[in-house]
Amino acid sequence: MQDSMVSNRFIIGIVAFGVSFGLTLVITWNFYSAIFTGIVTILATYAATFIVEKRRRNYELLVLDSFHKRIKELENRKHGMTVEVSQLEAHRRALATESNQLQHQVSSRRNQRDSLNRELSTFALQKKQLESEFIHLQNEFKNIEKSKEEANNSYSNIAAEKRRLELNCNVSKAEITQLHAKIGELLHEKEELENNLTLLDRLKPQLEEKLYELRVQLQELESKEKQQKELLSSRNNEQERLEANLKLLETQTTEEKQQLKDLQEQIVLLQEERELLQNQVWELLQQLGNLSQQPSAIKLLNPQEEAEAFPFADFIETISTEGTETTENSSEELPKEWRDLLQSLPEYEIQVLKAVLEQDNPNSAIKKIAEDNITMPNLLIDSINERAKDMIGELIISTTNDVPEIDREYQENIQRLIVMSAEIEA
Repeated sequence: MQDSMVSNRFIIGIVAFGVSFGLTLVITWNFYSAIFTGIVTILATYAATFIVEKRRRNYELLVLDSFHKRIKELENRKHGMTVEVSQLEAHRRALATESNQLQHQVSSRRNQRDSLNRELSTFALQKKQLESEFIHLQNEFKNIEKSKEEANNSYSNIAAEKRRLELNCNVSKAEITQLHAKIGELLHEKEELENNLTLLDRLKPQLEEKLYELRVQLQELESKEKQQKELLSSRNNEQERLEANLKLLETQTTEEKQQLKDLQEQIVLLQEERELLQNQVWELLQQLGNLSQQPSAIKLLNPQEEAEAFPFADFIETISTEGTETTENSSEELPKEWRDLLQSLPEYEIQVLKAVLEQDNPNSAIKKIAEDNITMPNLLIDSINERAKDMIGELIISTTNDVPEIDREYQENIQRLIVMSAEIEA
């Protein structure tokens, strides 16, 4: 570097001497003055180069100092950036551990929710079975009451028949006593006839015929009396059997009443357990709501990712619908596909549906909702139609005109959907 500077200075001196010597020689035609002028020019040139180099070196020193300062500033910035990077790395590790803890908590809450759902389903099945058994017992009790009434009617008929038969028996006994009296009279007459047999030989055939007829009548009366006695005994047996059946039915009704009372007590116990489980579920949901309100978790998730990371909205909606089913009519419930659509729609898309349903020109409201959620109105409407097509198989918002409209056949269900979402938020 030094050799090149010396050679450059030597070349500059030769050029300056040559130029000044030549010009002076051409102008004055004096060799000595030309040499003197060349020497002066060399000295002036070297002085000028010395000054220029000194200024250049000063400038280079200034630039070098500025570079050193810039290097120090960059090193300070580098140190600060390394510190910030280390802090960010520590913060990232903390966030990672916190997200892992939240994932573990979410998995445990999911398991608890699944177990609660299974227990609720088993309780619902047991309740249905108990209700069916209770209805069956009521029907059997009604049938028993009907059979009891029929038995009472038949018993009254049997008693009337018994009284009639007793009356007939008394009449037949009176007739038999009369016949016995007649037989006595006939025997007395027979004795008289035997005493007067010799006198009554002519009347013997007639008397034998009368005697034969009286014997036949006596046999008929005895057979009738025997039949009446058999009928009376059969009636008595049937009455005893009916009384035994009535006693058996009364014991069965008392046992069934006792079973019905036990079933009602079990139903009351199951309802108390169900209320206790509902309270536990609501406490669990409140804990989950407190977890979802932490700023670190909210900053990491947008509405779509939050719905995917915390799928407890479905469970909240199922619990809320179970609570409203006990107080509202079953005719006002949404179909299953519409409830699935409600669960899949975020809040801003429900606001879009409400604006389209209630406003004549909802374009400004849809535009404002799209700007708040960093999207476009057409994309919002297309997203709602895609979700509706996946859930219910139809497009619910018509975009053929400049103003979006909802088909009339879906307006009632969408109104219920908006009301249900407002109740869930409340």
